[in-house]
Amino acid sequence: MTRFATRYDHFIGGDYVPPSAGRYFANTTPVTGQVFTEVAEGTADDLHRARQEALGAAAAWSKTALAERAVILSEIADRIEDNIEVLAVAESWDTGKPVRTTLGADLPLASDHFRYFAGAIRAMEGVRSEVDGDTVVHGFREPLGVVTQAVSWDYPLLGAAWVLAPALATGNTVVLKPALQTPASVHVLLSVIADLLPPGVINIVNGCGGSSVLGVGPSIFFADLEGALQSRALDAFASGTSTAAIQHGRYEQFLDAALGRVGELVTGHPLDTRTTVGALVSADEWAKALWHIDNARRSGAMIRSGGGRASLTGELAGGYFLEPTVIEGRVSVAGPLIAVARFNDFDDAVKLVNDLPPAGGVAVWSRDCGVGYRAGRAVNATRVWVNTDHAHPAEAAFGRENRNGLLAQYWREKRLLVNYS
Repeated sequence: MTRFATRYDHFIGGDYVPPSAGRYFANTTPVTGQVFTEVAEGTADDLHRARQEALGAAAAWSKTALAERAVILSEIADRIEDNIEVLAVAESWDTGKPVRTTLGADLPLASDHFRYFAGAIRAMEGVRSEVDGDTVVHGFREPLGVVTQAVSWDYPLLGAAWVLAPALATGNTVVLKPALQTPASVHVLLSVIADLLPPGVINIVNGCGGSSVLGVGPSIFFADLEGALQSRALDAFASGTSTAAIQHGRYEQFLDAALGRVGELVTGHPLDTRTTVGALVSADEWAKALWHIDNARRSGAMIRSGGGRASLTGELAGGYFLEPTVIEGRVSVAGPLIAVARFNDFDDAVKLVNDLPPAGGVAVWSRDCGVGYRAGRAVNATRVWVNTDHAHPAEAAFGRENRNGLLAQYWREKRLLVNYS
């Protein structure tokens, strides 16, 4: 059973410590709109203290053998899998996501990241090159020391794994800053794994904001979709896109089928495995989404599905739920909304997507692999999926700068040139 503490302080140096300023904020679940715990409010002093503790732990942790660090990461993966239901419920209660998503995707991916980097760190080979018969260059990879990272509210636990797994594998210690909207679930994770690591290796400072949200991004649906691929694309339309660009010639047919798929979505309690649409993460995000819908309507866009607050009863009446909403027109939307626009040809599709604000990534759907490849190269995005939707496997190295070194951003390269003559 998932249990939250009535209060979460900062976790610094292996212990929970109160905030330096003595302030706390109420953490509300978007499922009911009710406060379920209170969380310490972080300040610069709290971050400084956490970094000092992390620096103190870094010397010993960086010298821990690679094989031993790999074993610990594998044990973390095991703990996540052993407690997957507890963690999935905590994530759903904190974010409003359906538990079928956290249980079926977020937590398995989080576990896999720790397991992946447990292997990746042991597979990294050293560098040695000869300048001449007496001169050799030895290459070393050294951890940076302390990694301080904010985590976005749309993927609190998976986002934490994206940072923790490679940072710990390379010998760094970590200061995590959970998002203001979703600070609680990472503490449930901590209760599961903290005893596996020395004090100070992981530190959590709450209430300091969060990184930008990955969210869902635009999808391009070319007119050649048919058969099983069209069915998968329809599922992606319903749950994995913010703007749907549909090619002229198949526009009405595809949109009608997509609206039918949206109509099958179930809005309800996130902990019910039948639910496919949960709550928005906060009252602010909920109000913002309703504002975008109203603004789109006043701008002349057509609301093809939904468009208002979902009418739920009982304890869910105060939750932040929205009807699955599809808006036809080239409008800017935010939240669990889909804006639909048509395009004529390849260049028009690329321009349409590139004119949108940056998002978590772009999905391209086409039976022609050449079209998929060219579109993937032409759109302005760091993450592009072709004939799949918002997958985040560890092997993809999404968000890391150097594909040749999955761990490259977490260490520094040192070269030692020695003349043995």
